[in-house]
Amino acid sequence: MTELEQVVAALREHDRFVVTTHENPDGDALGSLLATTLALRAAGKDAEMYLFGDVPLPDEYRFMELADLRRGRAPDLAGRVLVAVDCANESRLGRDSEKLLGTAKLVVNIDHHHDNTRFGEVNLIVPNASSTGEILRDLFRELGVELTPEIAEALYIAVVTDTGRFQYSNTSPKSLRLAAELVEAGADVHRVFQGIYENVAFAKLKLLARALERAEVLEGGRVIVSHLEREDFERAGAEEPFSEGIIDFLRAVEGAEIAALIRQPPTLNGPGRRVSLRTTDEGVDVSAIARKSGGGGHRQAAGFPSEASVAEITDFIRREFLAQRAATAS
Repeated sequence: MTELEQVVAALREHDRFVVTTHENPDGDALGSLLATTLALRAAGKDAEMYLFGDVPLPDEYRFMELADLRRGRAPDLAGRVLVAVDCANESRLGRDSEKLLGTAKLVVNIDHHHDNTRFGEVNLIVPNASSTGEILRDLFRELGVELTPEIAEALYIAVVTDTGRFQYSNTSPKSLRLAAELVEAGADVHRVFQGIYENVAFAKLKLLARALERAEVLEGGRVIVSHLEREDFERAGAEEPFSEGIIDFLRAVEGAEIAALIRQPPTLNGPGRRVSLRTTDEGVDVSAIARKSGGGGHRQAAGFPSEASVAEITDFIRREFLAQRAATAS
């Protein structure tokens, strides 16, 4: 059986599910979470949504139908199948990941990250898919679940955000055809655009201004790094999700081959920081850099946690970037 057939069989065989995704979710995570839950319910299943922690979701996704999303500590999954979507490794499920994985009747892992650890008992990993949403469309078709406007819009959110509005290099003919299919099925393109891209909180603009002010250009413009400290979030009145998307402004700097945003949000205790990495250069693999510090992601978009200082993290990124360039040149 193929991986797709194995997942279809697992979903058909069981009746009670909890669907979850990674901490600090983006559009692909939330769109995939909602779409999977709606599809399972449409198939007559008992499905709940769960997300670890209590950090508010990014404001740009508040228009989504997530009112029954369960937050906080992990529920007891006895008798339920856990379906993890868009999550590259178990640690990204949150601090209660061991409880989630340990109490679930079965773990199904659906994702498109090339470095996925395959932590599920059943895995569907498609690294060349533009998004997890794209994989789910194929899955729903095999399950016989029709695209309602609600499911179509959730999938559209997943695809449009992870392809950067169909501008990133992961945009493929398949993802563009899928977008057309989703619009035909009832996805409201204008509502999604307004909700995600024309609904920016003023506090987010303050964070963006601070990040741009702190930006450093290194290695003759090939590396650009900025950072946000805990007090920056506090002064702006911003939660961690407000920093989402800021790195895209750094990545867009002319000549930049790698961009990094180092942040210390109020939700982290102690000196810990989170680092986002981006590149537009096919010759740079930022996921390889992230994995060396306990993180992961895609070749062109990745991240990792760190207890080091801003200067130490910056030097680490610069050294790893130069090492990759040297290896490519040799």
